[in-house]
Amino acid sequence: MNIFDKSFAPSEAQLRYLDGDYAVVKPGTFVRCAVTGRPIPLDELAYWNVDRQEAYVDVKAANEAFERYGLGS
Repeated sequence: MNIFDKSFAPSEAQLRYLDGDYAVVKPGTFVRCAVTGRPIPLDELAYWNVDRQEAYVDVKAANEAFERYGLGS
């Protein structure tokens, strides 16, 4: 195994967002922010909406989604 193996290439994960946690549906190294489209490394993922099943890169993006869609919409 070395850094040129495909297993080291960044890949988009699919997650099921839960209250205070998430379940991995498809393994990967990042998810995309629903507002900005920026990749979020899984070890940095802190903001998501369970009802909308969306991830947010930071509190600003999460607040923008909240203002756009309202709580739990």
